Amino acid sequence: MTWGAKGRTPIVRRTGSRFSVNAMSAISTKGRMYFMVFTETFEAKVMCRFLERLAGHFGHKTHLVVDGHSAHRSKTVKPWLAAHTEEIELHFLPPYSPELNPDELVNADLKHSLPRRHRARNQAELAAETRRFFRRPQRQPHIVRGYFHGPHVRYTLNENPLSF
Repeated sequence: MTWGAKGRTPIVRRTGSRFSVNAMSAISTKGRMYFMVFTETFEAKVMCRFLERLAGHFGHKTHLVVDGHSAHRSKTVKPWLAAHTEEIELHFLPPYSPELNPDELVNADLKHSLPRRHRARNQAELAAETRRFFRRPQRQPHIVRGYFHGPHVRYTLNENPLSF
């Protein structure tokens, strides 16, 4: 929306083209964060790539709380998980319950934190801004631990499903 002087049509200089990036992250109650920014559609092969990054880095089994996205339950991911049962296990949230997912608080923070004055002009700039956002809490574990103190996600502090 814009405005213009009466009788003059305002000119809005925009390309009209849209661009986006996708990101996924894993956070732990110990204050660790792992993320991946990508431009392709989130599907099973991307999920497997993310799981590969996490597998075996911690010296013990990693438990991930995930939603019911089709990529998490796909025919590609299931055999990958079966081959890595000692490294990673997925725990599925009930349907339609994003408020139970601590990572949703990360997503909300990301959307709120992206610069409002300087909008990314292209996909590469948006990807760089997104990576910059994720690197900050990686260096400040207290920020990551804070995501687990929301009223609906405190259950994670007792059960500690994410152990990395």
